[in-house]
Amino acid sequence: MFDSDLNEREARFDRVQLVALFGLMLLGSAFVYSATMVSESSRLAPWYSQSWFRQIVWYVLGTGVAAVVCCVNYHTLARWSIIAYWVAVLFLAVVLFFGTVRFGARRWFDLGFFSLQPSEFSKLAFILALAHFLSRPVEELRDLLTFGKALGLMLLPFVLILKEPDLGSALVLLPTGLAMLLVAGTPRRYLVRLLAGMGILGALFVADVLFLPANWQVKLEDYQRRRLMVYFGKDYAPPSAPKAERERLHKQQFDDSHNVRQALISVGSGGLTGKGWRQGTQNALGYLPRSVAHNDFIFSVIAEEKGFVGSVAVLTLYGVLLFSGIRIAGQARDRLGKTLAVGVVTLIFSHVFINIGMNIRIMPVTGVPLPLLSYGGSSVLGSLIAMGMLQNVYIYRKTY
Repeated sequence: MFDSDLNEREARFDRVQLVALFGLMLLGSAFVYSATMVSESSRLAPWYSQSWFRQIVWYVLGTGVAAVVCCVNYHTLARWSIIAYWVAVLFLAVVLFFGTVRFGARRWFDLGFFSLQPSEFSKLAFILALAHFLSRPVEELRDLLTFGKALGLMLLPFVLILKEPDLGSALVLLPTGLAMLLVAGTPRRYLVRLLAGMGILGALFVADVLFLPANWQVKLEDYQRRRLMVYFGKDYAPPSAPKAERERLHKQQFDDSHNVRQALISVGSGGLTGKGWRQGTQNALGYLPRSVAHNDFIFSVIAEEKGFVGSVAVLTLYGVLLFSGIRIAGQARDRLGKTLAVGVVTLIFSHVFINIGMNIRIMPVTGVPLPLLSYGGSSVLGSLIAMGMLQNVYIYRKTY
């Protein structure tokens, strides 16, 4: 009887997913160290104030919070989801007025020892609230009004995050919400029409940014517009610009594309097995800017130092994480657990796809962190809480 109970307790956790999770945290610690310790100022700083140590602290705290999340049945969490959602919306609104401005965006609360980014936690509150909303009877999901309410749940944090502005974090809400709507049983015709409308709006938006005169264009921050123009290879200088102005704009365009160009060089220069840990010259010599090497472009650091083999190892760990999440969704016995798991998996996948995509120049630079690898307290805590929610669905899969 004792052995049976012990085996049952061991089987409660998805151990394969936990192995991949801890593997990513080990890589994150090692390469945040490698990316930041190349500068003399970092080496001279006290060990407890260095980025790699802080990253480990966030891992420990995040794992603890995730463990607490695992102890509470996800049905109990769902009953508090609307409160969590509106608290998250409140924080998103407040940060627009009282947040700290960095790089032209107002996204953080400066708490002294920690910069809190509400958008990272609002994604989780949104997933939990939408999963709870979609767990109603299937007949109600066929009602157009119910579909409209679900879109409202998605659009409110989307607009507030976009206002910060944080285009990348806002965009990941769209595939996450659509995947949850699909899995919950929302009529396909609603989703097809929604996707068609989003596609048309997206095409019009890109055309507006690239081709229309400045006074006709959608209002965007200047750096956002330039990022899109760099991604699509659009010349900054209009044909009618004077020679001096064209030269100035071409230099600015060259400078604006520096990060993505150096990131791509870093990935390509790693070869098969890389240059070795802490031996990456792009990062060490400052070609890959040190202000972003340990967060937005951590994948480029890994690719340069561990090459194709290291890149495949990272993708494999993420693959294990995501496919185990899909398996958890398939084993869930109710719609709440299924949509919750699918929401978390889609959120993590969107982050991974966008971040690695911008490192290899198939996606524009949007500042979306690479889950568990990029440096950042809010990102790490949010990612680990999300994984705790996945494990929660797995733990209580036999309860309902």
